[in-house]
Amino acid sequence: MRGVLALIVINKAGGLIYNRTFGDGLNQLNTNDYLVLAGTFHGVHAITARLNPVKGFVSAQLQQQAAANVGGVAIPGRPEPPSGLEVLESENFRLQCFNTLTGTKFLLFTDTMQTNVDIAMRRVYDLYSDYVMKNPFYQLEMPIRCETFDRKLNSYIREINSSR
Repeated sequence: MRGVLALIVINKAGGLIYNRTFGDGLNQLNTNDYLVLAGTFHGVHAITARLNPVKGFVSAQLQQQAAANVGGVAIPGRPEPPSGLEVLESENFRLQCFNTLTGTKFLLFTDTMQTNVDIAMRRVYDLYSDYVMKNPFYQLEMPIRCETFDRKLNSYIREINSSR
């Protein structure tokens, strides 16, 4: 196996809007399998985002401390959004999820020994922002069909995979 294996992008409704495989480290899936994978991950991510009892408790404690520090008047702050499933690691691959503020999810499949996955994920998101979101012909939540994004993404992933 080597470096980055695949990228999947899921819209906020759980629909598959982009998938790309880089190399032959993963078994090849057909389109229906990718659709099922996207929908299943979206559901699991939504459930795991709700399974976070500690964050609410810690948030309440912090608000009480803030109220005590400001003369007894609580200053409302912006709550942390629930994160849900972020990393899934098996003996064969690692799945890293980056959830944007708009609900779009980027799933990056990598080799288990791949380092700096967060940096790679951020760069993929930057490429998406620059070449998909700034494309006047792209419609939100629709499948990504942008040749420039494909070229830049392939170039970046080739760079990562060749450095291993």
